[in-house]
Amino acid sequence: MGHLIRDVTEGRGPDSVIDAVGMEAHGSPAAGLAQKMTKLLPDPVAAKVMENAGIDRLAALYTAIDVVRRGGTISVSGVYGGMADPLPLLTMFDKQIQLRMGQCNVKRWVDDILPLLTDDDPLGVDGFATHRLPLSEAPAAYEMFQKKHDAAVKIVFTP
Repeated sequence: MGHLIRDVTEGRGPDSVIDAVGMEAHGSPAAGLAQKMTKLLPDPVAAKVMENAGIDRLAALYTAIDVVRRGGTISVSGVYGGMADPLPLLTMFDKQIQLRMGQCNVKRWVDDILPLLTDDDPLGVDGFATHRLPLSEAPAAYEMFQKKHDAAVKIVFTP
């Protein structure tokens, strides 16, 4: 994917990259095993284990580091679980990357975003969902999303 992004940006890389992250509950065998093992531990111990040895997939973040231009910005919105995977700090330092991160401050932006969500749909949110399903199909839809079946990207549930 990195070469495609570099081709589109004529080798420069994007000025900014956003990694909207969420810790996976399923889909990563190692993460699933770590999460199952922590269920057997007392809560305070389990919390410490996940904090210090939690496993999460950093592929999107590594790609962001690879493709962002020198002096560019990477914004990480959400929470990576655990600290088991090291970041390529030397590469980040060499590329002079600015790293911004934090949990998604949804309430901070609601008043700014809601007026943009008109019937004209200037942000394209109406067409973003790949599937619209009844809420009763949520378990199957979650599995479809996790396994990326039927090109599932975003599923909207109706009551």
